[in-house]
Amino acid sequence: MINLFKIKGQKKDDAAAANGKPAAKKQSPGELRLHKDIAELNLPKTTKISFPNGKDDLMNFEATIKPDEGYYLGGKFVFTFQVPPAYPHEPPKVKCKTKVYHPNIDLEGNVCLNILREDWKPVLNINTIVYGLNLLFSQPNDEDPLNHEAAAVLRDDPKKFEKNVQRAMAGGYIGETHFPRCYA
Repeated sequence: MINLFKIKGQKKDDAAAANGKPAAKKQSPGELRLHKDIAELNLPKTTKISFPNGKDDLMNFEATIKPDEGYYLGGKFVFTFQVPPAYPHEPPKVKCKTKVYHPNIDLEGNVCLNILREDWKPVLNINTIVYGLNLLFSQPNDEDPLNHEAAAVLRDDPKKFEKNVQRAMAGGYIGETHFPRCYA
């Protein structure tokens, strides 16, 4: 059976080559959806998005969050987003580059946010994730932790938790763990 789409695509590539132009890279459905999501971003004033690899690599970007309330007020936290080609059917991989004392972010930067795991649905988007990350800083959740020690302190002694957060953000130690300064 002759594949007409393959023949048509080859003709288009041949025509582009004859004109001296490289054939345009076909975008995956995930890239198309991500373009739409980025164009429609409505970021909170606490968040900035950047593309460290340049505009040609939209599938990998960073979000910088500077909370304006709560325990993490005055901090600056950078998250990396790796968007898979199957997006939006698979959620982006999100990691925190900033070492932080937080019940929902472990020391390796893994983030515990339900919409990045079992509650992900294709109708969700980058904006939803950004708002979820902001919510983690204004309302840390001790019921679904990655950092169990921080969650226990938050649950049992919120004043001590607040002191630990301030010490960590100032570049101090919590137990044996050193945290780099992350004040904005």
